[in-house]
Amino acid sequence: MEAVTAIKPLIRVAALSGSLRKGSYNTGLLRAAISLAKESVPGMEIEYIDISPLPLINTDLEINGTYPPVVEAFRQKILEADSILFASPEYNFSVSAPLKNAIDWASRSPNVWADKPAAVISTGGGFGGGRSQYHLRQIGVFLDLHFINKPEFTLNAFQPPQKFDAEGNLVDEAAKERLKAVLVSLQAFTLRTSR
Repeated sequence: MEAVTAIKPLIRVAALSGSLRKGSYNTGLLRAAISLAKESVPGMEIEYIDISPLPLINTDLEINGTYPPVVEAFRQKILEADSILFASPEYNFSVSAPLKNAIDWASRSPNVWADKPAAVISTGGGFGGGRSQYHLRQIGVFLDLHFINKPEFTLNAFQPPQKFDAEGNLVDEAAKERLKAVLVSLQAFTLRTSR
């Protein structure tokens, strides 16, 4: 008798990094997440969404209920996603300006964040970006984003052993395992909330 394996539906995840820096460790976390999903989280597809082309939010750019084409394309990517993965660096104990700008554009009417499951990961010095996560979760309350509670993922990028290579790619195997646990949790939460 053949073993029957339940096939999980495909979960499409939009991944956003709040750092625009070329060698960003937070963007490196997203590259690692994309790779981990392909290798070991069946049923999950993560697409990196570049927020750097978005203009600074300005309602003067909204004309007859439409947004600039780059904003419309970004909003459509968020709308089509089943869930969101944020990589949020910490700037002055909060989220970065580029990430807040992207959040604000997608929250304009109609709010395309509404009812989306989400997860947040971060890396940096000290607390590993953790304080930015608290602010992002608070913003998510207003946007009707539903963050997974556990596992939390913060990573001190500068503490031994080496976490990232010279190009900003995650090389620490223990951190990769922790990141995989976040993805598995986000997948399960997304499936649970989409019933």
